[in-house]
Amino acid sequence: MSIAQYIDHTILKPTTLVSDIEKLCAEAKEYGFAAVCVPPPFVKKAKELLKDTNVGVATVIGFPFGYSAIEAKIAEVLLAIVDGADELDIVINLIALKNNDWQYLANEINHLMPVIKEKNKKVKIIIESGVLTDEEMIKCCELYGAAGIDYLKTSTGYAEKGASVHTVELFKKHLPDYVQIKASGGIRDYEFARQLVDAGATRLGCSAGVAIAKGEAAGSDSNY
Repeated sequence: MSIAQYIDHTILKPTTLVSDIEKLCAEAKEYGFAAVCVPPPFVKKAKELLKDTNVGVATVIGFPFGYSAIEAKIAEVLLAIVDGADELDIVINLIALKNNDWQYLANEINHLMPVIKEKNKKVKIIIESGVLTDEEMIKCCELYGAAGIDYLKTSTGYAEKGASVHTVELFKKHLPDYVQIKASGGIRDYEFARQLVDAGATRLGCSAGVAIAKGEAAGSDSNY
């Protein structure tokens, strides 16, 4: 399996242009990436550009800090689904986590899941692993694994520290088998991408997807 098939080709900068989205989608088609991940205002455009392909369209909810109200996240989810999003990458409320308010987090995911699953969309929960302790990450694995999410995602890419092999291995150890792992943040070359997949990641969120795919093509030892 090509490394490209693991990649969510991503652009989420607040200054994203329509031309950036057109380029992103063209590259996703050319390289056969799993999905594109775009800002909410561009979901409809990306869906249109990728019609009649196998490339999914993902967008972000509560991004990048996660502290918007539950009601606001539900509204974002509903709009994204109307616009055609296939996958929803949702940032948890890190303020609640850091204040040890796990009841809030449970309430948040319990309100979001039915809205998304009713429409058969994929749920990726972003926990921002770079600012969490191992103990906090294990608690997240337990909470969100029990909630029935599709993916637990390491990072937004906006924190100082992004994905790591250690984090992916920790997720793999503590998540139920049916929950997949998306590594994201700071993945810029094929070698690191391969290490994350070897550790258990089944999706990679990358803005450097083309460079990673080219890195694989340049190597002779690829097993993907």
